[in-house]
Order: sequence, then C-alpha cells, then structure tokens
Amino acid sequence: MATKPAGEATAPTSLSELVRAESSCRRCPLYEFATQAVPGEGAIGARLMLVGEQPGDREDLKGRPFVGPAGRVLDEALEAAGIARDETFVTNAVKHFKHEERGKRRLHKRPNAYEVERCRWWLDNERRLVKPRVIVALGVTAAQSLLGKSLTISRLRGQPQRLADGVPAVVTIHPSLLLRLRDEGEKRAEFARLVADLRQAREAGR
Repeated sequence: MATKPAGEATAPTSLSELVRAESSCRRCPLYEFATQAVPGEGAIGARLMLVGEQPGDREDLKGRPFVGPAGRVLDEALEAAGIARDETFVTNAVKHFKHEERGKRRLHKRPNAYEVERCRWWLDNERRLVKPRVIVALGVTAAQSLLGKSLTISRLRGQPQRLADGVPAVVTIHPSLLLRLRDEGEKRAEFARLVADLRQAREAGR
C-alpha cells in the first residue's frame, strides 16, 4: 500500500508531513480550480476511518473535511451510533473540490475515475499512517477508491468487505444523500440505516 509512483516524492512519515505534501499536490488538474487541498483529520491510531467522496464548498473554503451540511448529518449519525467523531479519522477519496460555477454558486461534480486513481496515493498514505482497524466508505466514489472496482452501494451495503490488505470495510451511503431526500419518512429510514452501518463498523473495530 502507498507504493511510491514514478516521479513522486518519498512517502510522508507523519500526518503533518502528509498535510504539507498534499497542499502542493499537482497529480491531477483539480488543484487549479479549488481553493486548497483538504487533508484528512484525526489521530494516528484511530480505530475508525471514514472516507467520503471529496470536499464540498464549505470544506474547500475552510480546509477541513465534513464541516458543511453533509458533515452535520454525519455528526448526528455518529452520535446516534455511539461514536465520538474525535476518536475517528475523517477524510475523502479526492482532496480537491471538483465543481462547476453556476452564477455565484459552486455546484458539486463527481470526480472521474482518473481523478480518483491519482488521489489514491494520498488516501493510501493516510491509511498507512493512521492504521485504522475498520474503514467506512461513505458513498460509491469512496467505495470504488478503496475496493478498486465499479460497484453499487445497494449490492455491497450490509455485506462485510475486506480490502486488499485485509482491513475490514463497511460500505454505506454518503450523508449528502439525506440532504436531497424530500420525503420525511424516507429520510428517517435512510438515516436509521446509516446509523446501523456505523454501528456495524464500530463493532467490527472493537
């Protein structure tokens, strides 16, 4: 894991060194349009690593992962699952915000396979340094980055997964899905399923 690609600097030996290296990342063109790289956040040795898709508008401006509306949903789900966020490591499969401008708004665009692959170098190094016991893939982009194949959430959700290095993984939705649901009953049911997935990850990491 985190094998050095051709032309890449030596793999970082600490999270602070990793953050500095990410800030100057030019591995794909996304850096040209984002405010800054958004590194993972948490402590080495965290039992649980949560991997989302990419930073959103608020995260891009603040330089921290999951601090916008989807982050608030994630915080609520973690609390309901009995997980303290400060005991996890939270990151994204892609470190720069991919978007299109619509007037004064910046609208999310899903990273493509090339961008996800180029950013895997950083995710692999986060995993190497943090050494989590369990990883939660929040959404299809994170799951594809971690598992290295095309998939659907519905097919893998609730099914125990193992990554190539043997680390257990739990696949669930991205919290932003709940922000798009209009039916309150559907939203409550989907939130309950997210909480159940997080509890499954918590138990797997004991």
